[in-house]
Amino acid sequence: MHIHILGICGTFMGGLAALAREAGHRVTGCDAGVYPPMSDQLRALGIELIEGFGAEQMALKPDVFVIGNVVSRARLADGSPKFPLMETILDSGARYTSGPQWLAENVLQGRHVLAVAGTHGKTTTTSMLAWVLEQAGLQPGFLVGGVPQNFGVSARLGQGDCFVIEADEYDTAFFDKRSKFVHYRPRTAVLNNLEFDHADIFDNLRAIERQFHHLVRTVPSQGRVVVNGLEESLQRVLGMGCWSGLRSFGATDSDWQTHGEPHDFAVLHQHQPVAHVRWELTGVHNQLNALATMAAADHVGVSPEQAAAALSRFESVKRRMEVVAQGVLKGQTGSPAVTIYDDFAHHPTAIRTTINGLRRRVGSGRILAIFEPRSNTMKLGTMKAQLPWSLEEADLAFCHSGGLDWNAHEALHSMGERAQVAPTIAALLEQVAHAVRPGDHLLCMSNGGFGGIHGLLRNTLLEGAPA
Repeated sequence: MHIHILGICGTFMGGLAALAREAGHRVTGCDAGVYPPMSDQLRALGIELIEGFGAEQMALKPDVFVIGNVVSRARLADGSPKFPLMETILDSGARYTSGPQWLAENVLQGRHVLAVAGTHGKTTTTSMLAWVLEQAGLQPGFLVGGVPQNFGVSARLGQGDCFVIEADEYDTAFFDKRSKFVHYRPRTAVLNNLEFDHADIFDNLRAIERQFHHLVRTVPSQGRVVVNGLEESLQRVLGMGCWSGLRSFGATDSDWQTHGEPHDFAVLHQHQPVAHVRWELTGVHNQLNALATMAAADHVGVSPEQAAAALSRFESVKRRMEVVAQGVLKGQTGSPAVTIYDDFAHHPTAIRTTINGLRRRVGSGRILAIFEPRSNTMKLGTMKAQLPWSLEEADLAFCHSGGLDWNAHEALHSMGERAQVAPTIAALLEQVAHAVRPGDHLLCMSNGGFGGIHGLLRNTLLEGAPA
């Protein structure tokens, strides 16, 4: 089969392309931004990439067009279609489908799908679960919205019965406004947490809860729903009905609990110690991710001891508290090193838990939180009032305000001199350079490329880097 993917360079669609190619299909695709690293990864797999969404791509005559949710019926200022290829597909009556639907029919059908859903921690927990199953000898397939460092790739078919997938609640396509995860039909569903997000497509939290319940409805009676017992929103989801086995984690009355510090803790099942985890990860949120992983892995026969041993060797995911540079400040030879981190955090709760995790690691060391409100929800200003709360444990905060329709100065006013705002990356860089001291921890947070801020900080600040 020849498939042509519209929006192929997105994380999910790029992973789908890799799976399709591994399965032996001919894969081509297009996007408005065909650039590294995704373009290099796909071309290395023998996938032909085309820049833009021109109608001339109809000449490829694929068996099916797979449509990413970046594609819409939008029009440009002159009235012409933003995605002329999509218009031609519709006019010609050519066969098309969404990415999640193609995946469900061609990869997931007949397998034991373990789906990880939640506002936060999906990528990390999906990666943990895939690694635990791998170490248990189950040879799982997986599709992750990032690159697990234990595997070095974001997707693979696997040889075993299990397939682990990051289950996103974002909408499927312009012609299918259901959440992506309703297509996956999991036998094991992890509900990690649930807060308001994606303000561009959901009106309120209850609307997202309804989509999560659509996911719960698809889990068979012999399946398992693994739920965070600390989340009231998830209790409301389950209150709409649950017809499967249920396991909870995190709360004092949950099936799975922890005792100890986030980097060194006992795992309790039904209040009895069953395993112990020691690892390099930080933060209470990662303890909860570990519990969710163990409860899900238990459903496919992996013991707590096996899971804990695998988690102790888990190397996390790129862009999750990833150290990207370390060195002394220029002209400060012999002084304590400055460390620069890259993290995907962009929702206020994720920002808070990420900073908390770093605080637990560095103690009284100074944390400079450098962030951009880049997600659709943050650009709309829906959660701007939560930013001071999310940044409480940082010593200083630097906000890139370029492209925002709301006043970041006003939103951060309560932080006083601890917060600075810059309209450009250059101005942000100057602010950080003026404030940094030996031994500081520079935590860069964004769900995008952040204008290459990490490399700019390294080159500007650290000894041995180019001027």
